[in-house]
Amino acid sequence: MSAAGRKMSLTQATMLVAGNMIGTGVFLLPVNLAQVGSIAIFGWVIATAGAAALGLVFAKLGEVDPQPGGPYAYARDFLGPYAGFQTNYIYWFGNWIGNIAIAVAAVGYLAELIPAIAGPPASVIATAVVIWVLTFANILGPRVVGALETWTMLLALIPILGIALFGWFWFDSDTFRASWNVSGDSDMHAVSRAASMALWAYMGIESAAVSAGVIENPHRNIPLATLMGLGLAAIVYVLSSSVIMGILPNEELQASHAPFAEAARLAIGASGAVVISVCAILKSIGSLGGWMLLVGQSAKAAADDGMFPRVFGRLNDKGVPGAGLLIVGVLMTIVLVATTSPTLADQFNRVVDLAVILIVIPYVYASVAVVKVIRDHGLPEKTFRLYKWIALCAVAYCLWAVIGGDPETVVHALVALLISVPLYPFFIDSMEAAAQRKAIATNADPLT
Repeated sequence: MSAAGRKMSLTQATMLVAGNMIGTGVFLLPVNLAQVGSIAIFGWVIATAGAAALGLVFAKLGEVDPQPGGPYAYARDFLGPYAGFQTNYIYWFGNWIGNIAIAVAAVGYLAELIPAIAGPPASVIATAVVIWVLTFANILGPRVVGALETWTMLLALIPILGIALFGWFWFDSDTFRASWNVSGDSDMHAVSRAASMALWAYMGIESAAVSAGVIENPHRNIPLATLMGLGLAAIVYVLSSSVIMGILPNEELQASHAPFAEAARLAIGASGAVVISVCAILKSIGSLGGWMLLVGQSAKAAADDGMFPRVFGRLNDKGVPGAGLLIVGVLMTIVLVATTSPTLADQFNRVVDLAVILIVIPYVYASVAVVKVIRDHGLPEKTFRLYKWIALCAVAYCLWAVIGGDPETVVHALVALLISVPLYPFFIDSMEAAAQRKAIATNADPLT
């Protein structure tokens, strides 16, 4: 099979974007938002507007200058080597930590079918199995992951959209209003907290840009896949998260490890809960496969530039960084055990809060980079002015997400960010060596 034949089509790239967003968010995020209350609907409005700005940023970057590695590559090329190093460091950590939450969500719905794995240690073992199955699926190559995303996305959308559209027949406005703001804080703070949580739902907007190296016709397909994937995810999220808060009482929703399955049980009985659980498991597995692809591609791009250990850039006979994926699998297993909580919902919340704050830095850098990319490529002044405002909106939303985040988690994320400073000097020599190799390969002057 040719190299082109192993790459993702537009449909697969769109499903990669939508599938990475419509993963655990649609199935388990209502549990997080229940801590705020149904006022979270306004958080969704802000989050969707912010995600649209981010989507336009990545769509334009993918159209004008598609780069394997996505946010890392743009920070490297247009903001300098340290910004590139820091972006990859944070993006890599944030994503593989977030991947643990996806695996936890899959097991949460599996526990509806197998109650014995609802708590530790059985839940930890089951989650580790999910992680390693998807690790080896990624090692088989991008076409395997693309096909997995496409089929799990299609299978999952049918019942999800069923609840989002027909669940309104069981929607109780009194239930919805009774939990309007249960956070104990002001309405403004509650909305900010919800907008921060909802960023988790839209993580993955950059999926096509990160995977530029394995997508057919990237100049055309990356922007199309980004915007179509965002549109599909936004519709599903807003409808489904709103209806679920009018079906399940807030106290029950906060304690749930499978809210959509419980809503289906109330609406149409036990058979509905089983169907939703199976679809949630399949969708979470597909989403985890896509996110592992992103982690591998981002780390490979950085390793090729000497900004990451070279082992992450070694490709197997399928053209994927197999050794790097194995290392990530080990790290995910270690953190999974370290964050073990009494309930799956608690563990999901802890992991998601940290992943959301970490991912903000790469998003901010990409938003700044798009303005410079447009200027450097000589695009019309009208386009330059438009994207300055789009970039400003994207950055404003990212900052809002940090302000609305859990204070303790923000501190931990800041510490993780600052650790990148003393690490950077250790990679300067390998960066220079990588630049020399690229210069020789392209008969160009080495970067200085």
